[in-house]
Amino acid sequence: MAYPELIADPIVLRLLGLLTWAVLLAWLVLYFGRGHFWRCSERLAAVIAPPPQWPAVVAVVPARNEAAGIGPCVRSILSQDYPGSLHLIVVDDQSSDDTAALARQAAAAVGASHRLQVLRGQDLPPGWAGKVWAQSQGVAAAGDVPWLWFTDADIQHGETVLRRLVAKAEGEQRVLVSLMVELSCQSFWERLLIPAFVFFFQKLYPFAWVNDARHRLAGAAGGCMLLCRDALERAGGLARMRAALIDDCTLAGLLKPMGAIWLGLTHDSRSLRAYPRLDEIWSMVARSAYVQLEQKPSRLLLAVTGMTLLYLWPLLALLYGVLTQVWWLWLPAAVALLLAWRMYVPMLRFYSLPWWWGASLFPAAWLYTLMTVDSGRRHYLGRGGAWKGRHYS
Repeated sequence: MAYPELIADPIVLRLLGLLTWAVLLAWLVLYFGRGHFWRCSERLAAVIAPPPQWPAVVAVVPARNEAAGIGPCVRSILSQDYPGSLHLIVVDDQSSDDTAALARQAAAAVGASHRLQVLRGQDLPPGWAGKVWAQSQGVAAAGDVPWLWFTDADIQHGETVLRRLVAKAEGEQRVLVSLMVELSCQSFWERLLIPAFVFFFQKLYPFAWVNDARHRLAGAAGGCMLLCRDALERAGGLARMRAALIDDCTLAGLLKPMGAIWLGLTHDSRSLRAYPRLDEIWSMVARSAYVQLEQKPSRLLLAVTGMTLLYLWPLLALLYGVLTQVWWLWLPAAVALLLAWRMYVPMLRFYSLPWWWGASLFPAAWLYTLMTVDSGRRHYLGRGGAWKGRHYS
C-alpha cells in the first residue's frame, strides 16, 4: 500500500483521530486538574502583617566568577528595608575574577561593610556539588540564626522583599518561602524561551500544590529562598543533599516534611543575567534537564514522547485534518492548540508580552525537547552537569 493511500485509509484516520482526542483530553487535564498552574496567581503580597518581633536573618550568596552581578546583588541585600538584624555572607567559591573585591566595594558604597563577610571557599570535597558546598560553608559561618536567606549572586532584590518574605514565613508558620524571580526577557531568544521556561516549571511544580501542606509535591526557586535554620537542621542539613545539581527543588523536598513551604512569582526580585544567544539558554537547560529525569533513559523517552504529543502533534493533526476535510481530526487539534495558547497568556502578561506571542509556545517547546535530548547525550559522553568549569556526571 502506498504511503498516501495508507494515511487516507479510514482505519488509520480513525486511529489518528483517537490520538488527537486523547491529546485534547491531556490538555483539558492540564487546564482543570493540575493546580491551575498556568494562572500565575501565586504572588507575594505587597503588604503583609508584620510579626511580633523581627528575627535575625543571614543572607548567604555563593559566588563563583560573578563579577558582572555581585555588586548590584550585594547592594540590594544590604539596602533592604528590614527592621531586624541582617548580615550577608558571600562565599567566594575560588573565583578567578574580582568577585570578592567587588562585593566589598558594594558593601562600602552603602555604608554596610560591617554587615558583610566574604569567605574564601575551601576546595570542593568529593561527592559535593559546588553550589551546595558553598552554601554549606555560608551556613556554618552564619552561626545560630533563626532564618537563612539563600540567593544567587546575579539577583537584584527590591528593598522590601526580605521584610515580606519574613512576614510571610512567620505569619503562616512556613519553613521555606521562595520566589521565582523575574528573569531577563529582552532579546529575541529570551522572549521565545524564558516565559516558556517558567511555564514548564510551573507545569512540573504547580505552585498551588507546592504551597499546600497536605500535598507531597515540593518545589522552590533557587534565586530567592528564605528558610528556617531549625527546620534545615532537623532535616539533616545540606549534607543530606550534597550532590544535588537541582539544589532548590531538592532543598524543598528536604524541608517540606518539616513544615509548610511556599513558592510564588515576583517582579520585585530580578535576575541580572542576560541570555542574548540561543546557545547560552541551551547550555543552562542541558546542564540539568537529564538530572530532572533522574538520568533514566525511560524517563527521557516518556518526556520526549509527551512533549511531541502535546506541542507538535496538534499542529500536524490540524494541518492534515484541514487538508483532508476530516472534522473529527482538525476540531480536537484546533481546540487543543487554542487551549494551550489560552493557558500561556497569563505568563505572557507577566513578562509584558502581547497575547499573540502565545504562538511561540510551540517552537519553544520543540527547542526545549531538543535541549533535553542533548542533556542526555552530554551525560553519556561524560559532559553532563557542566557548570562554572566543573563537570558532575
